[in-house]
Amino acid sequence: MLTQYVNLKSEQGILRVSVTITIILSVFGIVFGLLSKSSAIIFDSIYDLTDAGMTFLALLVTNLITASRASGTEKNKLAERFTMGFWHLEPMVLALNGTLLIGSAIYALVNSVNSFLNGGQRLQFNYAIIFAVVSLICALGMTLIAYSANRTIKSQLLALDVKSWFIATAFTVAWLIAFVFGYFIQGTTLDWIVPYIDPFVLAIVCLCVIPMPISNIKEAFSDILLITPLDLKNHVDEVAERIVAQYGFDSFRSYVARVGRGRQIELYFIVPVSWPAKRIEEWDKIRDEIGIAIGNDTPDRWLTIVFTTDPEWAE
Repeated sequence: MLTQYVNLKSEQGILRVSVTITIILSVFGIVFGLLSKSSAIIFDSIYDLTDAGMTFLALLVTNLITASRASGTEKNKLAERFTMGFWHLEPMVLALNGTLLIGSAIYALVNSVNSFLNGGQRLQFNYAIIFAVVSLICALGMTLIAYSANRTIKSQLLALDVKSWFIATAFTVAWLIAFVFGYFIQGTTLDWIVPYIDPFVLAIVCLCVIPMPISNIKEAFSDILLITPLDLKNHVDEVAERIVAQYGFDSFRSYVARVGRGRQIELYFIVPVSWPAKRIEEWDKIRDEIGIAIGNDTPDRWLTIVFTTDPEWAE
């Protein structure tokens, strides 16, 4: 059971480990943030809790998608309520996740500027450095593990989780350098800088990480709005044009959308009215030929092929 839970070769396994480590680090960070009097560390912990909540939602979505592919009673119950699958939930989670990450960073940036203008905050650097070292080890480890696994899995949800851990690593590296620097300049001629270290580093990191989820948000909203991916549309049209020429159809209409990991394709072929009748098996054979030509025949492909003599059915 434990081996399945921490399976680092599966999407669900990595997301479970990611959520667990994030929650542990968040609690650890809140404690050490209070001990060190660092608003940056406390923000990092709240940021991590927000990310953990979004990762949990991502895990729930992947479990639903996996369950919908299973056989038996579980699939039947899900199919009754979600006959079109769960792909539409994936871009929603990605958009919400990216938006919350950007919102958290903007909020932290405003707080850091306010702290800087109010004279900053002197830290207990020993506690801050302990937190930074532990956090760096965990964040860097999860970044490498999730990135390595996703080279094979190729999941958008894991890709965003990798980006989140990379952001956490960037936060921690910057803070560790700043905390060590602040520790050694205490009592020197540079001691006046010490109160400003925490808000200054937090502001710099926020400015760096705010743009990072933007590409994920744009892609997620493209899926939510069913914006046609041009590469897939061109490929489907090429296949359809060959089929039209091969069988002598009048024309075709194609409708393509990407929804998360799902690919939805609808093809309508306009058949000449004068065509002789064909058996159902013959039409199915043509459908099989088209499906093979389009490729990527996985549970995430939703392919509909219709033959009609009435163009209005294709509009």
